Amino acid sequence: MAKSTGRHFLQVPGPSPVPERVLRAMAMPVIDHRGPEFARLGEEVLRGCQSVFRTAQPVIIYPASGTGAWEAAIVNTLSPGDRVLMVETGHFATLWRQMAVKWGIDVDFIAGDWRHAADPAAIEDKLRRDAGHAIRAVMVVHNETSTGAISPIAEIRAALDRAGHPALLMVDTISSLGSADYRHDEWRVDVAVSCSQKGLMLPPGLSFVAVSQRALTASRSGRLPRSYWGWDDMLKANAGGYFPYTPSTNLLFGLREALAMLDEEGLETVFARHARLATATRAAVRAWGLEILCQEADHRSPVLTAVVMPDGHDADRFRKIVLDLFDMSLGTGLGKLAGKVFRIGHLGAINELTLMGTLAGVEMGLAAAGVPHRSGGIVAAMEALCPETSSRLHASAA
Repeated sequence: MAKSTGRHFLQVPGPSPVPERVLRAMAMPVIDHRGPEFARLGEEVLRGCQSVFRTAQPVIIYPASGTGAWEAAIVNTLSPGDRVLMVETGHFATLWRQMAVKWGIDVDFIAGDWRHAADPAAIEDKLRRDAGHAIRAVMVVHNETSTGAISPIAEIRAALDRAGHPALLMVDTISSLGSADYRHDEWRVDVAVSCSQKGLMLPPGLSFVAVSQRALTASRSGRLPRSYWGWDDMLKANAGGYFPYTPSTNLLFGLREALAMLDEEGLETVFARHARLATATRAAVRAWGLEILCQEADHRSPVLTAVVMPDGHDADRFRKIVLDLFDMSLGTGLGKLAGKVFRIGHLGAINELTLMGTLAGVEMGLAAAGVPHRSGGIVAAMEALCPETSSRLHASAA
């Protein structure tokens, strides 16, 4: 079968589809990044980022991927030989650990099975046993994109408080910012990192670091080398809406539009939409008789759903069939999950009809690939999204 006409369905958990409004906003002539027009743009997007992070503290924007934000968090706050506590929630937690080790950081890594969120009790236990306060930071991935598990950052903050431990709290919000509830100031997070191509609905190319006053204080005594990633020069230039080096001007135009879209919908409404679509997706997966990778229902991500393939069936072969037949991209299994899971992204610029098209493509793909499953996933998703419509369908069929 030849690929159908119409748009490509990009249903990976990032990069997410870029709305037409954002694409048009980026189609602007390049302006002088030292002129007054740019200063107004810079001040506007920096304020807008504070709103999305829900912070009154500084947010720094780098022309980089989320990996750059990871590095900025490490080199600005830590010193060679410092000890940090991290949790193995999946592939991206593992990569952040590997980066820290390369910088000479001593990482105490709480082992995990890639099917659960970070456990606040395990973190508290580690911190209580660190009587000398050798642990300088607790580093957690909020939404683990490889597994579809979201960790309870507010409870982790409470665990630090109960342990009476002064460690910095660093959180990766790369796939949660703008899609799942995150409260930087209320949860007293010290460093949060994120990027542009997930819930902010932009192309890749921007990364973000939200920092607390405690983090800024720590940066003054940190002894890791930094230049491009240094906070001081960025904050000094940002005070006037500028950057110490050439910024990604047209991506910032797009960021201004994306922030406006989130503001118009309202963050609480955005989060509720993501939760509603996630619920419908999981209803479909259960109806197909397939297994959701994240085993804790309360910690399943509103951003994506990772689905376990039945034994003897390869997830990447299934993804290729879906791409070839229906022009839809699904997320691959990463790291030790390669070939074992596929991931359905339901984040960013997505609504009920987009999701129903996505789930129809998955169900047709399961049949085309010969993957054992039950029918009825689409009806189950419809019941979750619109019970009245589903009831009428059942009545008509009867």
